[in-house]
Amino acid sequence: MDIEEILEDLEFPMDGFPRAAVEAAIERGEEIIPALLSILEETLENPQDLDVVENYFGHLFALYLLAQFRETRAYPLVVRLANLPPDDLDNLCGDFVTDGLAQVLASVCDGNLSGIKSIIENAEAEEFARWSAIDSLVALVAAGIKSREEIISYFATLFRGGLEREPSAVWDGLVSGACDLWPGELLEDINRAFVDDLVEQSMLSMSEVQEQFETGLDATLARLSNDANHRLVQDTVAEFGDWACFQHEDRPPLLELPSINEKSYLLPKADQIMLPVRRDGPKIGRNDPCPCGSGKKYKKCCLP
Repeated sequence: MDIEEILEDLEFPMDGFPRAAVEAAIERGEEIIPALLSILEETLENPQDLDVVENYFGHLFALYLLAQFRETRAYPLVVRLANLPPDDLDNLCGDFVTDGLAQVLASVCDGNLSGIKSIIENAEAEEFARWSAIDSLVALVAAGIKSREEIISYFATLFRGGLEREPSAVWDGLVSGACDLWPGELLEDINRAFVDDLVEQSMLSMSEVQEQFETGLDATLARLSNDANHRLVQDTVAEFGDWACFQHEDRPPLLELPSINEKSYLLPKADQIMLPVRRDGPKIGRNDPCPCGSGKKYKKCCLP
């Protein structure tokens, strides 16, 4: 496949997951990286225009592939994407915000935390994007790129004035991230967050925090090192190919789309659309496997 054919299959996959195109893109990484970066740049220039283009996946494949390539030039673009107004980000990325953003950020940042912190501390950003940015810091510890001490120290600044003290998913993510790294030094801060009703207790309770504390530092970090949900992007085929939108059997209902623009005659028919979907699931432990079968933890899959 030549580069144009690869990009066409990635932008408008017509028959499930375009495995051949993804594998060809990986094989020709150096050649295709500039085109993938251009896709992200164009996405950020006109996010409102792109969210009405049916069946478009180019930006999502670009994100995963650039993360697999550890392409640091993608980092400021991913940060800009995560800082988009919530409606724009949701329309463009759907479940990627909770299912892939953390891993992509960790994979392209090369240890530079400034962009990730800008997402976490942006009160106008989408709250689950902020949670994913927190989770990307946990992934960096799991990968050995950052020390637990550095990230816990940053979490402490967030607990102690770095975040607006209003209930939101970012507080759920902060407490969750502290538990993933062992919450010992932050127990008092976490308890105060619960007292101030900043944390959604249906997602995480103080008793669960205490349980994680009692697990101990070494056991917590050992579990983190084996946690597939806190790894850098290694394989776009494996990590993106199992999305429900690429499965033809028992496919979930499609997202409702805005009315299409004047170029609609060039686009696939409605019954061919394969957009990411939001999912609902039963109450279950935050660290348990999600009942949808994704292999992810419930807290980062159906729970949000």
